[in-house]
Amino acid sequence: MKKGDLKGSLRFNLFIILVVGIVLYVLFFASLGIITRHGNEMKVPNVTGKDINAATAELQKLGFEIDVDSTYEPAAKPYVVLLQIPEINAIVKEGRTIFLTINKAEPPKTPMPNMLGVSYRSAVMIIKSSRLVLGDTTYRPDIAKGAVLDQLYNGKSIRPGQLIPQGSRIDLVIGDGLGNTEFNVPDVIGMTYDEAIAILNSRGLNFTAIWEGEVQDSVSAVVFAQTPTALNELSAPNRIKEGDIVDIRIKQEASAEELENNRNPGATVIEDQE
Repeated sequence: MKKGDLKGSLRFNLFIILVVGIVLYVLFFASLGIITRHGNEMKVPNVTGKDINAATAELQKLGFEIDVDSTYEPAAKPYVVLLQIPEINAIVKEGRTIFLTINKAEPPKTPMPNMLGVSYRSAVMIIKSSRLVLGDTTYRPDIAKGAVLDQLYNGKSIRPGQLIPQGSRIDLVIGDGLGNTEFNVPDVIGMTYDEAIAILNSRGLNFTAIWEGEVQDSVSAVVFAQTPTALNELSAPNRIKEGDIVDIRIKQEASAEELENNRNPGATVIEDQE
């Protein structure tokens, strides 16, 4: 091959390579918009608060993919959308995956926290962080003013660690300090346990109960002694304040003489002196 022919062939090959490169360059950038769906952008609609079926139908109609997770929110209805990502009105490309968090129908179990002795404000925070709901708050005379004295579920004391459904209502009993007004110690000797407790609670008094001997029927067992007594050794009324403690002793049967002696210790002292 002549030298001139070789140069012509080389130039032709370079020209072909250049043309092919330009064509590939144009095709690449022309298809880039299709690959990235440039220009097919849209706003994310607001499906928060909607039923999952309605939310799914709306998003799929717009060409979005959907990924669903779940949690539990006591105040929300079951199966409603609680959270969506990307957020409302975000500009995304068609076919983007929208992540939805929906509310469970059945609440999961959570251990009951221990709030005994903590402040009311701390108890409210604990209840919220445990995904429980604050119920009624009542106050009882006690030296621990502002502290939680009892935690109730369905009207009954509940021990810490017991599993209950999230969203359950928890009632609190809060200490209200000790009252300054004195009053006569109530006489509960001869009463059944339930009657005695009702009287003490109505006066804002705390109590400790000691059961003595064998008790066949706790309903009919009676209080046979109490400290402090209603009367002192001079047969004058003893005085007490709200929040103070009365010790009561209960047994199945007590004689009328035993009850009377424990009710009025002054009479026993007088008899001994005579």
